[in-house]
Amino acid sequence: MVRVLVGGVIGLAIAMGVARFAFTPILPAMQAATGLGADGAGLLASLNYLGYFVGALGMGLVPHGAARTAVFRLSLLLSVATTAAMGLDLGDAGQAMPVWLVLRFLSGVSSAGIFILGIAMVLDTLAREGGERFAGWLYTGVGLGIASSGLFVALFGGRLGWAGDWVALGAICAVLGLLPGLWVRDPAPQPQAAAAGTAGNAAAARAGGLSAPLLLLTLAYFLEGGGYIVSATFLVSILKTDPGTAAVGEAAWMVAGLGAIGAGVFWAAVARRTGSWWSLILAHLTQAVTILLPMTGSPTVAVISALLFGGTFVGIVSQAFALGRQLSAGASAKVVGALTAAYGLGQIIGPLPAGLVVTHTGSFNAALLGAAAAVLFGALLLAVGMVIAGRRSSAGPALATPNASPNAS
Repeated sequence: MVRVLVGGVIGLAIAMGVARFAFTPILPAMQAATGLGADGAGLLASLNYLGYFVGALGMGLVPHGAARTAVFRLSLLLSVATTAAMGLDLGDAGQAMPVWLVLRFLSGVSSAGIFILGIAMVLDTLAREGGERFAGWLYTGVGLGIASSGLFVALFGGRLGWAGDWVALGAICAVLGLLPGLWVRDPAPQPQAAAAGTAGNAAAARAGGLSAPLLLLTLAYFLEGGGYIVSATFLVSILKTDPGTAAVGEAAWMVAGLGAIGAGVFWAAVARRTGSWWSLILAHLTQAVTILLPMTGSPTVAVISALLFGGTFVGIVSQAFALGRQLSAGASAKVVGALTAAYGLGQIIGPLPAGLVVTHTGSFNAALLGAAAAVLFGALLLAVGMVIAGRRSSAGPALATPNASPNAS
């Protein structure tokens, strides 16, 4: 069980910290060397998230058993290959863009395979062996990966250059990826338990339906995907374009990863005291302020902003899925799919207008204001959903606020 959990943590670090988000700390050097503009960077980010969205939809069709294990391993190989290939000498941005777009799209597909299938197989193994209480530790891989990739670029980026960063990170992931490839596999299903679970989920789905609170949660999650991704894509570039914060650019992304490590545990504790609705609202409000803090130009505030950003975006993911399962009366698979699709669409849409606005205005301020506004509007929708859910609970059984670990992002 321990090896499976460790393998899952490493898999998430590869999928999210490197394949998905190493682009953020590498981007400034990549732009300086190749002439890549903010609009092109936004397009590359959106293609990566489009790949993740397409991959997430496809992974839901992969059957249990050997097929899930095989697709997970194939995703690891694809992730390593597309990461290293980003460092190939393809000329300037104009020449390299078609290949980069394909690589970032395929990287997104591979991230979905590692993330979704890896989490599913690890959680299934933990449940079978009575280790559900350790499930929360699985998500530390996201923060560890982000922090590690940020630290690597801060320490070695100046020596290796942006292309060397991609190749070196790909090589590191190739070695580390052997562990999840060997240790994480789909446990053989237990026929009686599987049949009972399928019947229970079907009944729950019929009972839950798409209620108004669940719809509002889904819309808020869409806005969160579109808002947070602006900072997730451009944070290092934002800081490095301001002389006052340039020195903390790469370090800030590493700090964001550190903030993400304990975010799930922290916001679950908040939810236990205030309820999942309030936990999500508070996380959204905190993140909206956090998105705007780099505009101050203070390096100290920038580092604090990065820490809070990492702590809020992972916390919002964990609490959104916990609340979504609660509102769906246990129809986990259905609500996870809906929330994942909404979040994915937000991530696809967000970087494009942000990059265009930056290119047009020469400043990130308007993009940050738009991102913060999207997150704030999400908080408003959550508040409305909380009121509606509260009225319904007063007319029937009280809604509890359990905080199970999320199983997708």
